[in-house]
Amino acid sequence: MSLPTRLRRRRRGIGWSARLEIAILAGPAVVVFLAFVIFPVVMAAYYGFFRWAGYGPPTNFVGLKNYLVILQDPAFLQALGHNAVIVVMSLVLQGPAAILLALLLNRRMRGQSVIRVLIFVPYVISEVVVGTGWSLMLQSSGALNGLLKNVGLGWLAHDWLADPGVAIWTLMGILTWKYIGFAVILFLAGLQGIPDELYEAAALDGASYWQIQRRITLPLLGPTLRIWAFLSIIGALQLFDLVYIIWGQYVASTAGTSTMATYMVTNGRNAGNFGYGNAVAVVIFMISLVVALVYQRFVLRRDTAGALTERKAR
Repeated sequence: MSLPTRLRRRRRGIGWSARLEIAILAGPAVVVFLAFVIFPVVMAAYYGFFRWAGYGPPTNFVGLKNYLVILQDPAFLQALGHNAVIVVMSLVLQGPAAILLALLLNRRMRGQSVIRVLIFVPYVISEVVVGTGWSLMLQSSGALNGLLKNVGLGWLAHDWLADPGVAIWTLMGILTWKYIGFAVILFLAGLQGIPDELYEAAALDGASYWQIQRRITLPLLGPTLRIWAFLSIIGALQLFDLVYIIWGQYVASTAGTSTMATYMVTNGRNAGNFGYGNAVAVVIFMISLVVALVYQRFVLRRDTAGALTERKAR
């Protein structure tokens, strides 16, 4: 068969039976995605054009006023800055620590399974339990300050939750403790996919342990690192539960730990202005979407390009 004939057949595309099969298999997922993702976003954008109390049809049309107020409100800009700090510090603190722990746990050692479980347990604990527990321990008269005083380190006792100079670092410590287990398990899975033959060949060539990790482990662990970083960035941009539980709606802003999501709840639902809250939700969605698209375009490009195959004429 000549080359032009094969190319003409490929241009015809798939048949109706294949299209029907794709529709049957993908149809339910598409319906769920449209119903629970796209439709709520569209409705939130619609309600964002109104001053709405949350019940009945919206009638007080304000146009783009809600969105303009959001972008000009110093409280929202402050919350956006806090989210940016959380994004950067999550990558800086959790990434290297998780890699070191994964390298340690990837080696044969006594009690390896127990240590893995203990590291992963905080990730599966409910945010409500974590937030309540840490808020009780970190109060001025809480367990942490009491422990410091009992061991003779009372000068280290501090108001860990209310001091604006310390609260953001307290939040980062809690987030690192809570989510580092997920990163460790993810990196361990990536390490399992690296062939042992590469390490053996490098060792025979005289490479040191750290040279092997820098030249072999980190490059081959790159796709896993990039996926973890993407998930961490999106999670940090949408952070709400731990901040709201530990600091509440009012202390978070004065302590310097407010986020865009806590701002949305405080100035939307709690203020009785659901239209404004929906507008804030749309802004958060757009920021997350832009960050995701930029990250995919410039960081995940090599991974997605490697996963795609092109039809080539033989």
